[in-house]
Parts: sequence; C-alpha cells; structure tokens
Amino acid sequence: MTKLIFMGTPAFSATVLQGLLNDDRYEIMAVVTQPDRAVGRKKTLTMTPVKELALANKLPVYQPEKLSGSQELEDLIALGADGIITAAFGQFLPERLLKSMSFALNVHASLLPKYRGGAPIHYALINGDEEVGVTIMEMVKEMDAGDMVAKRVTPILESDNVGTLFGKMAELGRDLLLDCLPKYLAGEITPEPQDPSQVTFSPNIRPEEEVIDWQLTNRQVFNKVRGLNPFPVAHTFLAGERFKLYEVAAVDGQGQPGQIIAKTKKDLIVAAGTGAVRLLSVQPAGKPKMPIADFLNGAGRDLQVGDYFG
Repeated sequence: MTKLIFMGTPAFSATVLQGLLNDDRYEIMAVVTQPDRAVGRKKTLTMTPVKELALANKLPVYQPEKLSGSQELEDLIALGADGIITAAFGQFLPERLLKSMSFALNVHASLLPKYRGGAPIHYALINGDEEVGVTIMEMVKEMDAGDMVAKRVTPILESDNVGTLFGKMAELGRDLLLDCLPKYLAGEITPEPQDPSQVTFSPNIRPEEEVIDWQLTNRQVFNKVRGLNPFPVAHTFLAGERFKLYEVAAVDGQGQPGQIIAKTKKDLIVAAGTGAVRLLSVQPAGKPKMPIADFLNGAGRDLQVGDYFG
C-alpha cells in the first residue's frame, strides 16, 4: 500500500481526495489544507471542503498559514510517507518537503503548459476556449512547471460556467489520477517536459477584473459573466451601485455600450461594443440573486430604454 500525504482546499480537491480514499491501494497518512476562513456577510468561520472530508474519515489535518519554516512541515516529513498528491492546495511546497518524498504529483485543471496558476477554469471560459482539461504533473519549485505525467481533455459546452466546469474537471482529475498513478509508480510512464514557448498564466482573479467592460463584444461579455459564475461573480454599476450579473445571453442589438435598448416586464437587453446581451440572472445591491423578471417587477420597474449600466 502506497502511503500518501494529500494537500488541497476546495471542492475540486475533495473530489480527488475521495477517489483516493475509495482505492485500497493507497493510505492517506495526513491531509493538509488552508486554514479556516471567515466567509460571507456574517464572517462565519468555515472549514474547507477538504477538511470536512478529512475529519469525516478521521484523518489527521494540518492547516499551516505557511508551510515553510513551520512545525507542521517537520511533522509531515517525520511521517515517512511515500509521496504527496496535491490538488488546488493554494501554497508553494517547500523544497525540503519535496526532496523528502519518493514522488510528488499535482492535479492541475488545465492543459499545461497553458494556464499555469490559480484560476485556469475561469480563464478558459473568459477567453472563449472550446475545450479544457486536466494535467497530472510532477511537483517542482516553480509554479506548475513540472514534467507532465498524463492529460485528459473535455469540451466546454455553451451551458457551462465555472461551477459546472469545476464539477466536471474534479471528476476528470480524480479519474485520471487513479488511472495513471499505478502506471507512474511502476515506472511505466515517462513524464514529458513542458514547452516553455507555450506557457501562459492564469493568476487569481483580481477585483478590478470582475467589472464588465461594455465596450467588449456581446460574446466577450457572455464569456466574462459565465467565467466568473458562481464565483467571484461579474458586476457592473447601476445608479452608482454594484449590480452583479450571474447569467446573460448574447443577442442581436445595437446602441451605445452599456445602454438599455429594450425592456419589457420580463426582458432587459443592454448594448455591448458589438451586439447586445440579454440579462437573465442578476443581483442588485442589497438584494438576493434573482431572475431578471423579478428585478424588473420590483427594484428595476422604473428603468427606461436609454438608461445606462456601467
């Protein structure tokens, strides 16, 4: 039985961890995840999905703010595990830890060397990619730069957003890891170096990148909205207040960017740089998320054709 340390944080990681727990070829000796964080308006201290799963399976959990130089690092090295599996952990691993293991593999949600970094699924959608995938790679000191062990591809559907793709990619990563890990440990896979000339990055989304630029084409606005849904969520401004957009559709239409060009009791269409977008699911300031018809029959009833977002 191969003894593993697992490192991960969000639901994506928990899906991968559950796959390993279900496979009797592996023993999870410890789980490392990010510290509990305050979440939501009430700032409720919340466990990561990986911690919840680990505790449910009575696994030791470590939550260092930073692994380097910590007591947790010494404890992990002392466990004598064979290797490490990481999936969306959110920290760099100290070189001492990597060198103490026979192997260290990462489940990364992109087709490397494309989209190194923390938000590959977001960027694949925002950039209008037609497919996405998972890469299993060896861990090295540089971010997401290790040799590639295996890849698997899945198409991006018109109906996909970050939430749906996260679920699909988690299952894809879990299945790919369980398929390739025995072959890798048996020496049956020769890892492939990444092509430096093809490297692109997907850093974590900054707050200013959540704002809709109405000068974009309708298709670009559509991709931006679904590429930030359900988190961190795209927004524009209405009467100076933040107005979140969860779902829109690209449609025909013409007007000044950000201008309302059509309105009924159930429909609101806003001009983009090219074409227009129909707003479908929104969240006005101080209100819950709602269908556009609910907004138009409530807080948005006084909006007029010719008014502007942005």
